[in-house]
Amino acid sequence: MTTASSTLDSILQHRIVAILRGCDPEHIGAIAGALYAGGIRLLEITLNSPDAFPAIERLSASMGDRLVIGAGTVLDAAGAVSAIAAGARFILSPSLDIPTIRRTLDLGAVSIPGAFTATEILSAYRNGAHMVKVFPASVGPDYIRDLRGPFPQIPLMPTGGVHIGNIKKFQEAGAAAFGIGSALVTPVDNVTGDYLQDLTARAALFVETLKSAKSC
Repeated sequence: MTTASSTLDSILQHRIVAILRGCDPEHIGAIAGALYAGGIRLLEITLNSPDAFPAIERLSASMGDRLVIGAGTVLDAAGAVSAIAAGARFILSPSLDIPTIRRTLDLGAVSIPGAFTATEILSAYRNGAHMVKVFPASVGPDYIRDLRGPFPQIPLMPTGGVHIGNIKKFQEAGAAAFGIGSALVTPVDNVTGDYLQDLTARAALFVETLKSAKSC
């Protein structure tokens, strides 16, 4: 049986969470396979995507032994309940909602709420968050470094603004993990072999770039 502890260990080990937002449910299996081939081991399907819950369920059944599947853009506790029932092992939110954190913990999944200010980040952690998604992270790596000063005990996941040109700087600033959306996966109407090959290459570049970075 998978535990929140083992899921968190996987997130801290692999660090890159590929965000699938707005993808055609029929394409998700092929996209996930291409990401896996490029070295990605953590994948988030956002709840504002078409048929998100069935997509999470199908992907968890087909690739849950190879990928850690989570749900993103979870705005309330009810969404967390449905996502976890579908197979999500971690719950990400764009904002801080305490009932969502608590329900996620009750159900044995990893809680990663979104926060931005120091007050929000500390509140999330004190209410049980395993990790805090710093969103939006477009302010840059120095903000993560500044937060790590007073909060070295809180794992931070910058999301929204992380790309191949700055992921190494975010890692060196002390980020524990990274949420990467459109810089890695962009929904398309027609998933071709060339698209999947390019996706695998981009995933591999992110993974290799992160390996070469030095942690703070």
